Amino acid sequence: MAAQQSKAAQTTPWQRQRPATPALRLVLGLVVLVVLGTFALILPFEGREHPLSWNEALFTATSALTVTGLSIITPGSDLSIYGQLALLLLIQMGGVGFMVVAVVVLRLLGRRIRLTDRLALSDSLGLLAPAAIVRLTMRVLLIVLLLEGLGALLLFLHWRNDPRLTEGQAAFYAIFHAVSAFCNAGFDLFSGTPGYPDGIPRDNLSLIILGSLIFLGGLGIPVLAELFTFWRIRHFSLHTRITMRVVIFLLLFGAINIALAESRQGATLDAEPLPRLALISLFQSISARTAGFAGIADFTALSPATMLVLIILMFIGCAPASMGGGITTGTFAALTISLWSFARGQQQAQFGGRTLAVGTMRKAAAVLTISLFVVCLAIWLILMTHDAPFDLVTFEVVSAFATCGLTMGMTSELNLFGQMVICFVMFWGRLGALTIIVAIARSSSRPDVLHYPEEQILIG
Repeated sequence: MAAQQSKAAQTTPWQRQRPATPALRLVLGLVVLVVLGTFALILPFEGREHPLSWNEALFTATSALTVTGLSIITPGSDLSIYGQLALLLLIQMGGVGFMVVAVVVLRLLGRRIRLTDRLALSDSLGLLAPAAIVRLTMRVLLIVLLLEGLGALLLFLHWRNDPRLTEGQAAFYAIFHAVSAFCNAGFDLFSGTPGYPDGIPRDNLSLIILGSLIFLGGLGIPVLAELFTFWRIRHFSLHTRITMRVVIFLLLFGAINIALAESRQGATLDAEPLPRLALISLFQSISARTAGFAGIADFTALSPATMLVLIILMFIGCAPASMGGGITTGTFAALTISLWSFARGQQQAQFGGRTLAVGTMRKAAAVLTISLFVVCLAIWLILMTHDAPFDLVTFEVVSAFATCGLTMGMTSELNLFGQMVICFVMFWGRLGALTIIVAIARSSSRPDVLHYPEEQILIG
């Protein structure tokens, strides 16, 4: 007994500390990657004519690792080929998740994956349990690379016939934009390139390929895993069924409203034939939910009605554990199901013959509340420090929060303080409200010692 007490007394406070929670590991990991990415982009040979400034490198690295796409530089003209390769690597790491990259590297080195790493990886992939997480990670990475490779091949076969591109450019641009589209990053190399004054090619086939990659990347890892193994499991989980319904609803809701608003006389799409109008509207609806590619050439001329629809789509965002951000379709679905169940007089939220857990409803309400607070605070800070219209600031902040990357041209007008605010919002949007709150809160929750009498307050 005395020996045990002596050994305990010799244990330092550092040794007695609890290991970092999975949420904290995710936050710190992304911080480290942003720092490393900033140093990588600030190197002299990364810039085409001159090195990037520290704030340009920091903003670009944060936007790439959070797969947002907002940029205060023009990657196609301001970055050298080495800078564009570095940007591509940062987008890929941000898309698949740095925990996935870390696990793959450790496996290649023959190292064992600790339980804390498995829990952090499970959180980053949005899984409810860390069972067989390493094997699933390798499958996820394989699926991502296959889809990106297929998209790059299709884009190369299409763009190689473009007289404005050499065959080498077509190959590199195909790889870059396939990764950027699937990871919902929204970075493009066409802007600033001679012959492409309006950015990415907007012919029908380009929009179909890019839109398909964006759509698949926004479904989320759990949904993709079930879609690719349906031949074996023959059954979709409740999460997949809800996600697919919400995604299709948002896709059609956005496309119909964009088409109605922009096909009016004098609007951006009033001269387009019906099939072309439908394609552009569908693409913009898909892209608005976090990809950031502008399917409409004169994007800054959008009507206020379309801007409102895009803000709604961006704020909701993509599915949980996907390449995108926003409050996620899971939060939107949980709140909608809860509201519908309440309206029908049901005591619990029910859908598809299942009752949603009370904890799920609380998390959804917490995500919505915290997200609204962060977005409103960021809007207020930028309005206080910039002479800019409210609608443009709101669009910019929501785009950053949703890691979307669409902009009405305000990104280049941000001062240094505004750039830091947008960087923070992008960081927050990529990790999610609950991840950051849990990371900064205490790692263990204590049971309530006291139980006070229940009392009601007025609502509504």
